[in-house]
Amino acid sequence: MFIPLHDKNKLVHVRWQYVTISLIVLNVIIFLITESGAGGLVLQDYAIAFGLIPDQYSNAGAIAISDPILLTAPISYAFLHADWMHLIGNMAFLWVFGDNIEDAMGHFRYLLFYCLCAMGAALVHMLANWGSPVPLVGASGAMAGIIAAYLLLHPDVRVWVLFLGRIPLPIPAMYCLGAWILLQIFNSVTSDGDTVAWWAHVGGALTGALLIPFMKRRSVPLFQRGG
Repeated sequence: MFIPLHDKNKLVHVRWQYVTISLIVLNVIIFLITESGAGGLVLQDYAIAFGLIPDQYSNAGAIAISDPILLTAPISYAFLHADWMHLIGNMAFLWVFGDNIEDAMGHFRYLLFYCLCAMGAALVHMLANWGSPVPLVGASGAMAGIIAAYLLLHPDVRVWVLFLGRIPLPIPAMYCLGAWILLQIFNSVTSDGDTVAWWAHVGGALTGALLIPFMKRRSVPLFQRGG
């Protein structure tokens, strides 16, 4: 649909967004480690070991409930990516929008918010795909939470995006990000057998929208005007 390039939205409360930068670096490092084999075969092993597999939870009676995989997968899956395009797409959204959410919350609450959005995305995906043996990987659920939070905080800010992968355009966040969220909802209820985890996107966006009023700084208003 579009690739975010830049937003003119200055940081007010933090000097620099070191949690956002650290998350990007960590995702890239993990990708380089998991893709160090031949043709993605190693990634499949990591996806099974650390991805979120709904079938493991639907058959929890056959697996020890204390199995670390069941406890860590709702977060660890968000640090695995299928390929370079998957990684770059998610990191572009994190780079453009994550810093302002970090600014609005503070470093620690922002990191907690990121993890909770990933977990919310995992839960909705798991419920919508109950019993599926296909691993869920990727940070897009957490990105959806950041997008929803940004939309509620800065609807008027103009975001430079690469529309259709070719045309650079400045578009108010309420239109480009609002359209993105609506597209995720539409695809989640209409697509059948798609490889994209649409329900994870919906779950992440819902989690982000619910959490942002409580996790932002008290001095930061919702629906800021101007920009």
